[in-house]
Amino acid sequence: MEVIYYTLIAAGLYFMSDWILDRIEISRGERFQNRALRSLVFFVIILVLAFLTFGFVNFLALPS
Repeated sequence: MEVIYYTLIAAGLYFMSDWILDRIEISRGERFQNRALRSLVFFVIILVLAFLTFGFVNFLALPS
């Protein structure tokens, strides 16, 4: 069952990262022209969100 939870969280992180990247590009007024830079920004966003989310999940999963 954990695999399903982590898969759903990962899919949510992907879509949230894409949305955040779109918001960044809209606030800049243009898309990133360099695809490598766009991929790097997306990677950093999803990495930070993954660390925060999975750290929170591990915190909740610890026995009391």
